[in-house]
Amino acid sequence: MDLVTLLPSFGNLLYTVAAFVIALSVIVAVHEYGHYIIGRWSGIHAEVFSLGFGPVLYSWVDRRGTRWQVAALPLGGYVKFLGDANAASAGADEETMAHLTPTEKRHTMHGAPLWARAATVAAGPVFNFILSIALFAGIFMFSGVATNTPSIGSTYALPGGIGGLETGDEIRAIEGRPTPDYPAVQEVADEFPALERMQYDVLRASGETTVEGPAVYPARVASVTPDSAAMAAGLREGDVILSIDGAPVRSFAELQAVVKTAGGQPVTLQVWREGEPDFAVTLTPKRTDLPLREGGFETRFLIGIGGGFFFEPVTRSVGPLEAVREGAGQVSFVVTSSVSALAHMVTGAISSCNLRGPIGIAETSGAAASAGFADFIWFLAVLSTAVGLMNLFPIPVLDGGHLVFHAWEWAAGKPPPDAVMRVLMLLGLALVLSLMAFGLTNDLRC
Repeated sequence: MDLVTLLPSFGNLLYTVAAFVIALSVIVAVHEYGHYIIGRWSGIHAEVFSLGFGPVLYSWVDRRGTRWQVAALPLGGYVKFLGDANAASAGADEETMAHLTPTEKRHTMHGAPLWARAATVAAGPVFNFILSIALFAGIFMFSGVATNTPSIGSTYALPGGIGGLETGDEIRAIEGRPTPDYPAVQEVADEFPALERMQYDVLRASGETTVEGPAVYPARVASVTPDSAAMAAGLREGDVILSIDGAPVRSFAELQAVVKTAGGQPVTLQVWREGEPDFAVTLTPKRTDLPLREGGFETRFLIGIGGGFFFEPVTRSVGPLEAVREGAGQVSFVVTSSVSALAHMVTGAISSCNLRGPIGIAETSGAAASAGFADFIWFLAVLSTAVGLMNLFPIPVLDGGHLVFHAWEWAAGKPPPDAVMRVLMLLGLALVLSLMAFGLTNDLRC
């Protein structure tokens, strides 16, 4: 099911806000539930579990005495444990603590053993990572992965058709080059970027045959990047670029080369869309810092479209263990690339515009939702990873800051002095608010 069927007026402010609220609410609920459930298992009583802030819209009290509530401002959430002075568990309510028995104090965040407090704090980010792995794994299990042997599962509409190729064909060679696997297909595509039609040796039920077909990677839009020039210009998945600035484009590699040569200058694309007259759009490539698998970044000017084969590969099903392994790999990549991005921004190696605020995240939420349910779930997994990582930063008021205080207590045998804690919490709050303001500024100027 596509979220477009659930939310009317795709692309408008209401749609974007709704997608953002859905994404944020799911992630916050899982994060806070991590705090709650590990706290409960550790013997720490939660008085309030709130999704959102401000006036309470709906609430109920469970049999353990925890009040579950939904508040009017869906911009976060919290768990308030017994004895907390506030929702951030930043200090103890001395008046409440003074009236508790030693047994009751054990059920507070401030009277529980160090291990219980640390586990409860760490559980929020950990649950975010678990959610991300589960979502990534679910996508892999649902969609499957391509088989090792290049085989055509289905084909896409192209202005020149797909020649003599058929669904089910196993591609044995292209332009006389053997293609036993997909890396070999990639090598052939890189070797012949200017060929619009290619010769394919295929195996089908009737035997081996040689037929003509399109470029392996035609100049077809396989995906549109949220908040990109292509999205702003109205390009859609399935569009095919016929020419750039009047020069014919025969493959996606040629399209990339021309955009790269443009160096950020406006380009005019002639576009084919199935069932509609050809049309032209003019757009300006945006400076983009791309994370590399091996680490670091590559800065390029991009129009914001992804390419792919002229066909959908035959896929195989993925078992739970393999799916979880692939999901964990995706989480690892998001974490490492995010840390690398922050380091590169601090040193000035890449643009600080890579740090986005709530407006940018909301726009990306809406764009991902509009692309389809799978894209929205993928975005949700990435955002959950980012939220888990951010909360582990050693900044007071964040979970990572609390863990630093717990580490200090473990090493020193006692918690930091209250005066020091208050100063550090204020500094941490100022830093977090500054980063939020900086991200919001980027949303408006970048």
